[in-house]
Amino acid sequence: MSGEFVPAIGLELHVQLKTVSKMFCGCSTAYGMEPNTQVCPVCLGYPGAMPVMNGEAIRLTVLTGLVIGSRIGSFSKFDRKSYFYPDMPKNYQISQYDQPLCIGGGVEIGTGVKSRTIGVTRIHLEEDVGKNMHFRNQSGVDFNRAGVPLMEIVSEPVLASPEEAYDYLLALKQILQYADVSDCNLEEGNVRCDVNCSLRPEGQTELGTKTEIKNMNTFKGVFHALKYEIGRQVEVLDGGGRVVQETRRWDPDAGVTQPMRAKEDAHDYRYFPEPDLAPVLLSAGQVQEWSRGLPELPRAKRERFVKQYGIPDYDAGVLVADRHVADYYENAARCAPDAKAVSNWMMTEMLRLLAERGTDISRVPVTPGALGMLVRLAGDGTINSNTAKEVFAEMFEKGGDPVEIVKRRGLTQITDSGALEGFVDQVLRENPGPVAEVRSGKTVTVKYLIGQVMKLSKGKADPRAVSELIEAKIKRGA
Repeated sequence: MSGEFVPAIGLELHVQLKTVSKMFCGCSTAYGMEPNTQVCPVCLGYPGAMPVMNGEAIRLTVLTGLVIGSRIGSFSKFDRKSYFYPDMPKNYQISQYDQPLCIGGGVEIGTGVKSRTIGVTRIHLEEDVGKNMHFRNQSGVDFNRAGVPLMEIVSEPVLASPEEAYDYLLALKQILQYADVSDCNLEEGNVRCDVNCSLRPEGQTELGTKTEIKNMNTFKGVFHALKYEIGRQVEVLDGGGRVVQETRRWDPDAGVTQPMRAKEDAHDYRYFPEPDLAPVLLSAGQVQEWSRGLPELPRAKRERFVKQYGIPDYDAGVLVADRHVADYYENAARCAPDAKAVSNWMMTEMLRLLAERGTDISRVPVTPGALGMLVRLAGDGTINSNTAKEVFAEMFEKGGDPVEIVKRRGLTQITDSGALEGFVDQVLRENPGPVAEVRSGKTVTVKYLIGQVMKLSKGKADPRAVSELIEAKIKRGA
């Protein structure tokens, strides 16, 4: 990218709130139902149908503001935002304009000296639109999503690169999931993002002309769209042209943004106060009551894990990336003598199998207590590490108590010195070539001999004790 221009990126994150009913009616918000089966006169915009505000949506929006440090407005109101699209049943959207629920706040990205806070302009609440569905010879509209509570989080235009935009979105998603205000399931359309991007000459404070990229539904898509759009604007400006204010779409297959329409200004929407809804009045006592339910946020949890459980900052960062994984780890660590060993199991076996099976930790049959006990059995020498992996694999598929599995399958580690010596003597007798290699200085061959002992003992021997015995016997010339 040319060094003469500085990007200014602002993101508008649209988040479907975790409510059972829609914003202004009692229709269900359940995902995946038959098209147009979760609708009523209110969300379809029939004449005379009156909206009724969803109080839980108000609470969840305020909760979001509280966790990112917003100022909560004691007075806010809803407005009509007038525009026509086929998926907008009323030809206007009930949204918030000049007096939103939450003002200001910020989201911290990065770590250590590289961390910085990305300012948030506002958080407001609105209703979602329906979903256009296009087929080979016709199109249709599914209004099941119309009226679903949609929270919009508007950042300041201070993100300076696609990388920062990506980090901001990941950090914000974590916060929303920890606060339990949204499932943030991108596959189900719970989160969508509009991207504003402009360039200005280096040293100039005034922002350049922005373009908007609409309805991005993946964070990686936002990253790649910004990479392209910044390069496109640089090319326009370097060529002596000017960037046009417009709305563009991202084509992931072609890897380009394409113009859709001229960008509307706020006055084009003809905002005016929604006449069928009273203003939202929030007392200080009500806000304080909601604030008592604030969760421990990811950054604070990561720092606590490092201090309380003695695990590396990297491990803690991976574990707290998902609230359910973090809770699972903590419950398992409380049942085990070694919290770092639990972290090792989570970081390797558990997360590997979750990724391979395409599932999440809430669906696995291994309980935190069972994992904690498995770590205990491996730590006190009851079973060796290879056996522990076998037991874990069985628990991952079928669940169960590791103590019972070890007992049923006869997997208890052999630590008796006489039995181990018998295995070692037999392996040394049957493998004179490898023994000679070890005597000549090829110490790596010891691993082969250990493997033969493990095979002979059906995986039950203590590998550390076996290694010590082999090296001692070869050194003595046995």
